[in-house]
Amino acid sequence: MSQPKTEARRCAVQALYQWQMAGDNLAEIEAQFLISAKLKGSAKRYFGELLHGIPKELDALDKAMGGFIDRPINEIDSVERAILRIGAYELLFKPEIPYRVVLNEGINLAKRFGADQSHKYVNGVLDKISCEQRGTERSIPRSG
Repeated sequence: MSQPKTEARRCAVQALYQWQMAGDNLAEIEAQFLISAKLKGSAKRYFGELLHGIPKELDALDKAMGGFIDRPINEIDSVERAILRIGAYELLFKPEIPYRVVLNEGINLAKRFGADQSHKYVNGVLDKISCEQRGTERSIPRSG
């Protein structure tokens, strides 16, 4: 059984993809996913936060990615764009989530939903954003 945030991210990739492609109403997309994915509890809450928070913070997220992507944001594959926006959102607005977790989740989402090598691209972009946004956290030596 997957963790609630992992499940929420998995559904958010699909929902954000739908929003990016069709421009559907976020509330309608959310309702569809809550029924079909059977999200409950903290997964349901986090899915809602991602689905509504990412479009709300779109300018800040795309700006944070801007210096680290090799083409205009609208030319990035829609699945990769959704994954990058989730990762950027967490790096910018969810400091309680360790940057390594954000990178790992982004890589796993790209392996699951993206093209063959998209996980490498996602990792590279999110790693650079984490250096800029989480420099202090990254400078703390790992224990263990």
